Amino acid sequence: MSDLSAKDVEKAEFAFSIYDADGSNVIDAADLGDVLRALNLNPTNAGIERLGGTKKKGEKMLKIDEFLPLYSQCKKDKDQGCYEDFLECLKLYDKSENGTMLAAELSHTLLALGEKLTEQEVDITLKECLDPEDEDGFIPYAPFLRRLCDRAAAED
Repeated sequence: MSDLSAKDVEKAEFAFSIYDADGSNVIDAADLGDVLRALNLNPTNAGIERLGGTKKKGEKMLKIDEFLPLYSQCKKDKDQGCYEDFLECLKLYDKSENGTMLAAELSHTLLALGEKLTEQEVDITLKECLDPEDEDGFIPYAPFLRRLCDRAAAED
């Protein structure tokens, strides 16, 4: 905890208190990812599990003194990304360097790389965030990514 500034600790305590539903000074470990995202971090699901987060409510509870070291560790973790990082990845598929990529490649990428999504999750994501394809099957990827990141931030 010593590497957290007083302001970091204050922000962490505030976010923690929001997820402390009954005022018992503990949060459910199933909410760990949500609390970290509320603190402007972007941990992966695997990272949350590594930190001790659980998938089911009621399995494990965390006190603030247990949470602060996890927050500190997550702040240092390089296994997270932001809009700019993801944009650079999608540029790899932009063979014409014009801000577009094949919609089919985007779908395949979401299904096959990183924390893979299910076909249903991909369908929902593309439906909600993707601009229509042009006549050649290309889409502008930056607006898609912006909508996706904005929605993810709004859910936190």
